[in-house]
Amino acid sequence: MNDFLKIKNDGASMVLNAESSDKQEFGSFYLSRFLGFEISYKNDVCVVQFTVKSPMQNPQGTLHGGIIATAMDVSMGHLLHHTIGAGATLEMNIKYLLPVKEGIVVCEGSFLKQGKTIGFLQSHMYREDKKLAAYASATWIPLKK
Repeated sequence: MNDFLKIKNDGASMVLNAESSDKQEFGSFYLSRFLGFEISYKNDVCVVQFTVKSPMQNPQGTLHGGIIATAMDVSMGHLLHHTIGAGATLEMNIKYLLPVKEGIVVCEGSFLKQGKTIGFLQSHMYREDKKLAAYASATWIPLKK
């Protein structure tokens, strides 16, 4: 299959997956379904796992940095919601260490420190070969209910 048809087929399946539900909640919202995120929790870690598809790649053939940032943000935000409730990202810093070209990617979000009003979280993104591809740290504020 040529590259154009692969991108078209992958893109169509991504849209169908996103539109498979109207839910817009933690664990299942349009963007997470579109990108194929599988979200789970183990101990005090939120795991976001997905498979790299051709529409997610930049023109250089590697996973786009914005998708990396989104997956890492979701891993931290979902962990915050899972443990203390919804929050908002105040700032996020990302270090891109290795390119991701294909395969299954895993992001693991965890707490660095939880203060009374501000949370400090981190996320590590691993390629399928288990090598660290990116690292993020972020400051979060819980939202009032």
